[in-house]
Amino acid sequence: MRKNAVIQAMVIAGLIASTPLAHAASNLVFCSEGSPAGFDPGLYTTGTDFDAAAETIFNRLSQFERGGTAVIPGLAEKWDVSDDGLIYTFHLRPGVKFHTTEYFKPSREFNADDVLFTFNRMLDTNHPFRKAYPTEFPYFTDMGMDANIAKLEKLDDLTVRFTLNEVDAAFIQNLAMSFASIHSAEYADQLLKQGNAADINQKPIGTGPFVFKRYQKDAQIRFTGNKDYWKPDDVKIDNLIFAINTDASVRIQKLKAGECQVTLNPRPADLESLAKDPNIVMPSQPGFNDGYIAYNVTHPPLDQLQVRQALDMAVNKQAIIDAVYQSAGQLAVNGMPPTQWSYNEAIKDAGYNPEKARELLKAAGVAEGTEITLWAMPVQRPYNPNAKLMAEILQADWANVGIKAKIVTYEWGEYLKRSKAGEHDAMLIGWSGDNGDPDNWLGTLYGCDAVDGNNFSKWCDADYDKLIKAAKRTTDVAERTKLYKQAQVILKHEVPITPIAHSTVYQPMRKNVQGFKISPFALNSFYGVSVGK
Repeated sequence: MRKNAVIQAMVIAGLIASTPLAHAASNLVFCSEGSPAGFDPGLYTTGTDFDAAAETIFNRLSQFERGGTAVIPGLAEKWDVSDDGLIYTFHLRPGVKFHTTEYFKPSREFNADDVLFTFNRMLDTNHPFRKAYPTEFPYFTDMGMDANIAKLEKLDDLTVRFTLNEVDAAFIQNLAMSFASIHSAEYADQLLKQGNAADINQKPIGTGPFVFKRYQKDAQIRFTGNKDYWKPDDVKIDNLIFAINTDASVRIQKLKAGECQVTLNPRPADLESLAKDPNIVMPSQPGFNDGYIAYNVTHPPLDQLQVRQALDMAVNKQAIIDAVYQSAGQLAVNGMPPTQWSYNEAIKDAGYNPEKARELLKAAGVAEGTEITLWAMPVQRPYNPNAKLMAEILQADWANVGIKAKIVTYEWGEYLKRSKAGEHDAMLIGWSGDNGDPDNWLGTLYGCDAVDGNNFSKWCDADYDKLIKAAKRTTDVAERTKLYKQAQVILKHEVPITPIAHSTVYQPMRKNVQGFKISPFALNSFYGVSVGK
């Protein structure tokens, strides 16, 4: 490592500075894997963005318990649901303060106006703030919430009411997700008057456990503990630093050297050495995730079912799991993990069959040597520890049946932006569950409403969509399970994706880190976490 890089790493870790840190035990450095695209959680769909904002700066009306899938009160102390399941009344928490920073000083506490601003900006394309800062809200629209929320009302300063057009069995879980983070309406008004609406995404203000200080792309994000947090026992760190490095081996070196206290997404090859390090612990749990290939069904020849079936059969999944996931992966069959309720265990893979794949390609009229692009993620994610290596294996598998795949990659934010625009032919992507509900997989990733968002296959099947929407409109779990299992049969038959693997999640950290819990949703939360000597 070059001298200046070593110095930069030490500065980020707080090991050298113009003045020593007075309380070293109250500082935590997180070796993160990528730069966020911004700090407004409503605009994004990835864990990298959510870790940097939703899990630090913001809160939501309802929230997930740390390390679990149960929904607990957040900025709403409680809520009532009407008998017909269409009206949700939220009773807001009094006395919650927004952050005070060098660029904003609140004159009031959190109230119903902030909830209305947050959701009306997503609901109304003519909202003044959205006009000033034209943005899209992919998660909100992918889940059909823009169409289903009929009305949002302020009953008084601490009471808001949502009225839905149709029953949404996962509505409370959805509001606990990162995209539903609550913004300050007063701050938004200030930005509008200043003509700086876009600063909401660069200079964030929330009510969360950490206050944003500064961001240097591809280097670091700095936060301070929120001394006015409404749940004071959750703030045990004075300074939280995200030290950003896309190279997993560098992150591990920094962890071993004590330059950071927590990291994520270790390479399978590093697991053994980490387990032997006496200063490191490595909790793990089965991943609530799915790594897969998405086929863009709007691009010939992938618009033909036979071609997608052929590419699917040409993939040697076990070879990929052995090389890419090593001991930390399980073969995937469906478009969601087997730990998700309503998973259809009766569905089986077509299996690795290159001979049959060649026959299907010939029957579809696809010439030997036909070229397609195969996009590979530039970052590690829990569902894919090494997309570059996976792409190279797939390239060889498909060459074996006469398809030439050109591997393409971009910076992570650009990768997502371009793929959502449909520029790819086939791409490596995946998902970690966000709320424990089947709709978060079957609707968010493969539904018609998500075609311009997280549905990277651009696949829209009317029969499939009818089933998943019917499942979302009933609260009867048995009925929902039946409908989701039927939908999975269609998804498997039409092959918009090839599921590859579900990975085990490992979270290496220094032994002196206390209170950290692995999230089933692949998020990294530092409230309630402390660092001992």
